[in-house]
Amino acid sequence: MKVIGLTGSVGMGKSTTAAMFAEAGVPVYDADAEVRRLYASGGGAVAAVEAAFPGVTVEGTVDRGLLSAHVLGDPEALARLNAIVHPLMSEARAEFFAQARKDGAAIVVLDIPLLFESGGHRNVDKVVVVSAPAALQRERVLARPGMTEAKFAALLAAQTPDVEKRARADFVVDTSLGFDHARTQVEGVLVALRAAGEAAH
Repeated sequence: MKVIGLTGSVGMGKSTTAAMFAEAGVPVYDADAEVRRLYASGGGAVAAVEAAFPGVTVEGTVDRGLLSAHVLGDPEALARLNAIVHPLMSEARAEFFAQARKDGAAIVVLDIPLLFESGGHRNVDKVVVVSAPAALQRERVLARPGMTEAKFAALLAAQTPDVEKRARADFVVDTSLGFDHARTQVEGVLVALRAAGEAAH
């Protein structure tokens, strides 16, 4: 089973690209969705996060806006948060792999925003980076509700630069030319991966 790491900086279209892999029948592990589950009411991380960062929960749910105010730009606080969340995510990822193997999947995708920053790229077979020109990225991100120039700058500062991600990628999906163009690139990635898999047998 080939493990593909899918990543991309904020506003590049990674979630849309992940959905295209899923539409093509590839199992996708969504790290962001898993974090949302852990932070939701009754989620496995709520009590520990509130204990580490008092005041970040609202009605039993971790408020990501309040939490990011505590950790953005503070490496020590971020390390404390990761120490809580990463072990819980590892459990969910193990379950995902077990199900994919049971289903006989030849390829799986791990959709991980901070793939390089967390060192996760070392645990995958190939890396797909989702990218777009900086001007388009900026336009997309600043159009989000509640986004400010300062928040955007802080998000960029916390991420490996796009140019470096592209240089380290095995495949790059450019989302600047619309959905159909991106989907064609995703299909091309899968064709290449399947061909490589067949050649290895």
